[in-house]
Amino acid sequence: MAEKLSFELSVPGRKGFELPALDVPEKTRSSLIPEKYLRKSTARLPELTEPEVMRHFISLSTLNHHVDIGFYPLGSCTMKYNPKINENTARIPGFSQIHPLQDADTVQGALELMHDLGTYLATISGMKAVTLQPAAGAQGELAGLMMIRAYHEDQGNPRKYILIPDSAHGTNPASVTISGYQPLKIRSNEAGLVDLEDLKAHLSDEVAGIMLTNPNTLGLFEVEIKEILEAVHAAGALAYMDGANLNALLGIVRPGDLGFDVMHFNLHKTFSTPHGGGGPGSGPVGVNEKLVDFLPIPVPIKKDNQFLLDFDRPKSIGKVTSLYGNFGVMVRAYTYIRRLGAKGLRQVSENAIINANYLLQLLKDIYEVGYPGQPMHEFILSASKQKKQGAKALDIAKRMLDYGVHAPTIYFPLIVPEAMMIEPTETESRQTLDAFAEIMRTIAQEIETNPDLLHAAPVTTPVSRLDEVKAVKDTNFSFFSHN
Repeated sequence: MAEKLSFELSVPGRKGFELPALDVPEKTRSSLIPEKYLRKSTARLPELTEPEVMRHFISLSTLNHHVDIGFYPLGSCTMKYNPKINENTARIPGFSQIHPLQDADTVQGALELMHDLGTYLATISGMKAVTLQPAAGAQGELAGLMMIRAYHEDQGNPRKYILIPDSAHGTNPASVTISGYQPLKIRSNEAGLVDLEDLKAHLSDEVAGIMLTNPNTLGLFEVEIKEILEAVHAAGALAYMDGANLNALLGIVRPGDLGFDVMHFNLHKTFSTPHGGGGPGSGPVGVNEKLVDFLPIPVPIKKDNQFLLDFDRPKSIGKVTSLYGNFGVMVRAYTYIRRLGAKGLRQVSENAIINANYLLQLLKDIYEVGYPGQPMHEFILSASKQKKQGAKALDIAKRMLDYGVHAPTIYFPLIVPEAMMIEPTETESRQTLDAFAEIMRTIAQEIETNPDLLHAAPVTTPVSRLDEVKAVKDTNFSFFSHN
């Protein structure tokens, strides 16, 4: 049954609060607020008891799928469980009740946390320094490319091109274009990895850098990464690592040690802070010695046993957010890192890799595998066989919702037809993975016997399948008019 609006549940006279007796002199509203700002009539608000309010909003919260309800195999987005200790820490008044424009000596704890979080991220990644400013991974990409441009301009030539593999995240070419560069596509080889010879063929003194995701969006580690980065550096270019898949590398491989010059982190992915509908994101950027001078201002530093914000950086690219970044997300990520420690972070990646490979073994005989290499934290299935039987990847994704599972990323990466990108993350149990595999097996059997069943899916959700094309074209279209 559809949840009613709070106004529909309202009953005159009900309330969930009681104000204490007045202990200050009573004054009229008009003596405190100019008459022109006062209401002409009483505000129309619903009248409900506290239990009614709680049940109403809890009921609404369950209408959307989220990670506290069930499995969320959202490949490339690392949608993993958000530990509640993170939320408790972020709500400490010394963190939640401060203002970004306070004097530094009144927020030493917050500045110390920012300074130490940057140090932890630099240590984890093998980078020299980190900026916490970018408010999302895509903005981190842009900041990194802006620093690459500033570096080359400082060398006397900004150059023209950034190399991007054909398996890259869609934000990569967008960030390249916004930063003033032109993207050049590098093809993948038959193993789903960067084609080294095609890369070398595109290198020139007009190439400013390369953007790589490692492991790539197929879940595969670039085994020739050393050769790739050596070739890039030999051409005078810099190497950017898209850190979206860092959940596979914690404590195992440091991108800086591999030779990357700059990378972004997704605190809202790898470091367990809420994202998607829960947001906001955070995309800190780490750099090596070549790019330290170009970091956005301000940079949290420690000087004479005091934590400060350093604005005196003449070569800085300037600010990339209005203040210092999404501080509440930083607190959550800091808590996660401190709670796990170095051994715990490595175990995160080890478990993520084990879970992905275990799940792949359960599904590889039911669905085609995009590139049958050795995956790390995620893998790509193809619904090409099921499409021939009458149901596409989109239909399978919609049907998953009927079984209480969020759909994975579909139709990406583009180099795999009918792609379904699956990432179980380290926080899921073997029982959850077994249950998911059984759901996928059941859906495959449904396609064999009655593919039309999937064309109607989902049928158990509050809103059934939407006319997504019309929604894009018609701005007056309402999702909720098509149940």
